[in-house]
Amino acid sequence: MEGSPIPVLTVPTAPYEDQRPAGGGGLRRPTGLFEGQRNYLPNFIQSVLSSIDLRDRQGCTMVVGSDGRYFSRTAIEIVVQMAAANGIGRLIIGQNGILSTPAVSCIIRKIKAAGGIILTASHCPGGPGGEFGVKFNVANGGPAPDVVSDKIYQISKTIEEYAICPDLRIDLSRLGRQEFDLENKFKPFRVEIVDPVDIYLNLLRTIFDFHAIKGLLTGPSQLKIRIDAMHGVMGPYVRKVLCDELGAPANSAINCVPLEDFGGQHPDPNLTYATTLLEAMKGGEYGFGAAFDADGDRYMILGQNGFFVSPSDSLAIIAANLSCIPYFRQMGVRGFGRSMPTSMALDRVAKSMKVPVYETPAGWRFFSNLMDSGRCNLCGEESFGTGSDHLREKDGLWAVLVWLSIIAARKQSVEEIVRDHWAKFGRHYYCRFDYEGLDPKTTYYIMRDLEALVTDKSFIGQQFAVGSHVYSVAKTDSFEYVDPVDGTVTKKQGLRIIFSDASRLIFRLSSSSGVRATLRLYAESYERDPSGHDQEPQTFLFLLQAVLSPLIAIALKISQIHERTGRRGPTVIT
Repeated sequence: MEGSPIPVLTVPTAPYEDQRPAGGGGLRRPTGLFEGQRNYLPNFIQSVLSSIDLRDRQGCTMVVGSDGRYFSRTAIEIVVQMAAANGIGRLIIGQNGILSTPAVSCIIRKIKAAGGIILTASHCPGGPGGEFGVKFNVANGGPAPDVVSDKIYQISKTIEEYAICPDLRIDLSRLGRQEFDLENKFKPFRVEIVDPVDIYLNLLRTIFDFHAIKGLLTGPSQLKIRIDAMHGVMGPYVRKVLCDELGAPANSAINCVPLEDFGGQHPDPNLTYATTLLEAMKGGEYGFGAAFDADGDRYMILGQNGFFVSPSDSLAIIAANLSCIPYFRQMGVRGFGRSMPTSMALDRVAKSMKVPVYETPAGWRFFSNLMDSGRCNLCGEESFGTGSDHLREKDGLWAVLVWLSIIAARKQSVEEIVRDHWAKFGRHYYCRFDYEGLDPKTTYYIMRDLEALVTDKSFIGQQFAVGSHVYSVAKTDSFEYVDPVDGTVTKKQGLRIIFSDASRLIFRLSSSSGVRATLRLYAESYERDPSGHDQEPQTFLFLLQAVLSPLIAIALKISQIHERTGRRGPTVIT
């Protein structure tokens, strides 16, 4: 601390009407909006900080991190300047601004911080023409619940000024403590730059048998792995945990330098975008492959020859093999949670283990209450997200370490583990069609008309004949969730059509971005007969034609998505 105290300024502003968090306290918009619209970012940051009660905010500690995308450094500087002006006492920030979403949750819980601000747009593209986002996590380390998001939005609609210390500058590259004297503040404002991996790594050491995983990756029967960080935040974590700590060769990890535009790629770990990894795995040299999204909470698993493990299957297989993880042998298994659109493969495992399954709306925030109350300690979503109660976020690297632990314990390949699971529990064929970039008004009317159709009593019992298949409607609803902990009711979370053979169709609007709309269609069919399990899961075209195309034909017929949007097909199939 040198020179005169840094002034605290109050800057007049005017509200924006479009700053409603999409869920979990997150605002995701085109980067140009944050960068170019006057006070767009400061308005939202002030709304987030003002949502914290004054007595809790004054002198508190918060965590700040980013996935390293374009505009992150500028945004971090603004967050720091505004946190100081609003009475925050201390900020913990990852070196160079880098912290994965799971690491932010970990640090919040470890140091009992008041919350955290994560600068990420998840799996969306970066760069000046990409997307940017601000996400607020609360004191339990999880995404903000809806009541907090609503409070942030209400503040954003009436904001008239924000507080900032524009002369405050920090060095994000220098580890350690930096202190600043502020005008009219009795205590100095403190920033601590920390290694982005260390605290999170220490937590992982308490969960897994690192000796067993290291033996798998370095022993005489070494498993060759290929891990793609997709130029997102996970590069430093992959190198430090899998290579330095667990002994995987350095060339096992690719695309590990975080880049502002993610190398011009879409940092989304699925078969559409993680093609570099998929092609490497198809060669047969590697026995295990994984990819992560930009902020490290989502993942994809591949086996030798590109054998794809669907997210829903991955969740169910993890649940069935929790005894391979020391953490769960010690803590026990209390229950499972899955989002409503996620396949019901998890439910069959839960039934065999005699533990409950909680079906929630999409969004990790709904799992936090369940985990805080001790009702469940493994949760997952079909969107490549899985996690446990070690954090209050989904955790991609944790899921990868679970898979490596299972392989080490069972001494089987990825494909053998998956096929054994299907033989025991049956196979759930499942896919998701994303219609992205749609006009919000069009999607509203599609969903409104669909709801009127499928919730009409006369729809129950209707039969749909497609080729040799006949599907009879057994149940329909507009999904509504009642939180078993606090009784909170969340309505209109997707339309479900359940057929008499347990097949499902689901229609849901995604709320992750507020500029254009995404309409999602999910199809699921269950096959108990092992002779029907042989379709290669990564051959989506064949899978859809052979198994799910009748269901999809029904969905397209009753929704008229193509006719009403002018689209000939979905943007992405996962």
